[in-house]
This record gives sequence, C-alpha cells and structure tokens, in this order.
Amino acid sequence: MKKALLLFLILPAISNAQFKDILAKATEKINAVTKSNNTIDITAGLKEALNKGVTQQVSKLTATDGFYKNEAVKILMPEELTKVDKTLRKIGMSKLADEGILALNRAAEDAVKEATPIFVSAIKNITITDAKGILLGKENAATVYLQSATTTSLYAKFNPVVQQSIGKVGADVIWTKIIKQYNTIPLVTKVNPDLTDYVTNKALDGVFKMITVEEKNIRTDINARTSDVLKKVFALQDKK
Repeated sequence: MKKALLLFLILPAISNAQFKDILAKATEKINAVTKSNNTIDITAGLKEALNKGVTQQVSKLTATDGFYKNEAVKILMPEELTKVDKTLRKIGMSKLADEGILALNRAAEDAVKEATPIFVSAIKNITITDAKGILLGKENAATVYLQSATTTSLYAKFNPVVQQSIGKVGADVIWTKIIKQYNTIPLVTKVNPDLTDYVTNKALDGVFKMITVEEKNIRTDINARTSDVLKKVFALQDKK
C-alpha cells in the first residue's frame, strides 16, 4: 500500500514527454536484448546444423566404399585421363583401370577420416554478422558460406593428408603402373597427372556435397531438427 502511494506521488512529477522518453528507452533495451538473443540462437543453430552435416553425412564418406559406392561423390578418372581409361580398356587392361579408380576413392576415404576435425574447426568461425543472411538464404546457403570461407585454407591442410593417404592405400603404386603402361603405347601423348591435387579437390567437393544434403534435410524436414536450438532457429526460416 505504501509503495503504491509512493508511486502515485512520484508519477505526477514526471511530464508526459519524460514518461515517453523513459518508455522508449526501456523498449529499446528490451528489443536489443531480444535481438541479441535471437542472433546468438541463429549462429548456434547454424553451427549445429553444419556440425550435424559433418557427423551425419561426412562420416559416411570415411567408411570403406564411402566414396566408391556413392554415385553422388564417386571419384572417376580425371577428365584429361579419359583417353587413358579408354585406351587401357581397349587393349584388355580394364582391371588395371578399375583398380586405378578404386585406389583414388580409397585415398579420399582415408584422407577425409583424418581431415574431419578441420571442417569442425572451420564451422566455429561463422560470425554473427553472416548468421541471419545464411539462415534466410537458399537451402544450401550455410554450406556455400562455409565453402567460400574455408576452401583455400582447407585445401592447404587437406592436400598433404591426401598425399599421405595415396601412399597409405597404395594408390601411388597402382597409378605409377597405369601411367607407365599407358606411356609405353606407341603414338600416345605421354601423361603425368597431379593425382594429389585431383583427389584433394574431388574429396573436398564430396565433403561439401554431403554437408549440403544434411543442411537441406534440416531446412525442409521438421523431424530432422533434433534439438531445441535447431527447432527454434529453423522455425524462423519457415516464417520467411
């Protein structure tokens, strides 16, 4: 009762303009806090979605045949070596050509296993500034952002891992045999492809392609939003 009486005595001393000013400042602070919380939620949600893409989809690539039996990401002969593939098959060396393709995919499967932490670390670098634009963007906006922001640094880190993997799975031995065999054929233009560069780029393409699959899944399938943060954040996208 005393508090109510005190408030009644104070209010008349505040002009209408002062009251509006106080109310406006209070509203501004409330909106700022709400906006800040929403932005933090959006950033957290996008990071969780991309992390889910890595754990749910990219991890599949590290299994035996993860690349080789996945038509969406399977690594084939480099375009400039299509003639090598055709020539080997024409002269009865299809088995060697098939071994070469399998070896490239095995190298990618092994390399991605070692490089997954690099992708997880890169996801942490998504900024608050970019978060809302990504959320309201296309169905692969988060993946495209991650790809454009990290491909150069990821290549630099991933390339030596691929090179090591090529040796680990014996792809270097198989491809040395393939190239040596091809280059002994009369009248052919000798070839010497950079397999490490090729497998690195193809493996990166495969990784981002599979992250896109999971991002699209989360954006379009409510049941794929397996946490409160994902449900809250992507509900905002649904309302756009």
